[in-house]
Amino acid sequence: MKQQGYPIYDIAGLTTFRPDIVVRPFAAYRKEHRKLHVPHRHRFYHMVYFTKGSGYHSIDFDRFPVQPHQLYAMAPSQVHHWNFEGDVDGYVLNFSASFFQSFLLRPDYIDDFPFFQGIAQQSVLDIPRSMQPAITELFEEMIPLAASLRELQLDKLRVLILKLFLDLTGINMEAAARSPHLSYSATLLRSFQKLVDKHFSELRLPRYYAAMLHITPNYLNTICSDLLGQSAGAVIRNRITLEAKRLLVNPTLSIATVAYMLNFEDNSYFTKFFKKNAGITPEAFRKSLMITGNPTE
Repeated sequence: MKQQGYPIYDIAGLTTFRPDIVVRPFAAYRKEHRKLHVPHRHRFYHMVYFTKGSGYHSIDFDRFPVQPHQLYAMAPSQVHHWNFEGDVDGYVLNFSASFFQSFLLRPDYIDDFPFFQGIAQQSVLDIPRSMQPAITELFEEMIPLAASLRELQLDKLRVLILKLFLDLTGINMEAAARSPHLSYSATLLRSFQKLVDKHFSELRLPRYYAAMLHITPNYLNTICSDLLGQSAGAVIRNRITLEAKRLLVNPTLSIATVAYMLNFEDNSYFTKFFKKNAGITPEAFRKSLMITGNPTE
């Protein structure tokens, strides 16, 4: 398959133990894989918990400051890179999509965690002081298990990782628990976002998604406005724009080809759409990446 953007890395190239799981201290991982400093994608799930450091990291063209006791997570295909200042340490967790498939009845169970839904703003968590020792302890317990070839040890590792994910999800669950309406709305919003992620290139009107969710377009707009501060239509347009950015980083794809891949009728309409939603033309966006490695802020 032809590459459609930044370099794409497989997990097998980042480990000398098993081809489907990596848990390591971050400083050592970073030292061994210096090529990961340039913008790139993964074919695996990726999580880093910072215990020391500064600078910034970028996920899908959104920039986040690096700070101690911050955790970020990424689903496959998202674009990211680091720009650290000074010493940085913590823990890294990488795992393939197949790592949990023989362990869980639902193959898509991992994708239901909010930080693995491919939305950059949901992927960065500040860990409360009360949870920091427990998070560190979990990673320390995982590291030797990840190097094991024994299935029983790997099952224990899977349990610890799932505990980590459930604990992280609990950070933002208290407010939802206090408001059943908010919890229901948040569930509908997640379902809408997953549908958009699957169908954005061919379904561009909110009414199609509302029908699939068995709600009215007005109610869908209300949910998006209340929880995201934007309309349902804006959610769809933003997803199309994000995919356009991911494709534009590949200099071998012409602007016309990117427009065709995203089902735009012609290059002119795509350029107008992109400029209206990204604030910059596709050509200028691509040029800014070639010069700085980052889109113009």
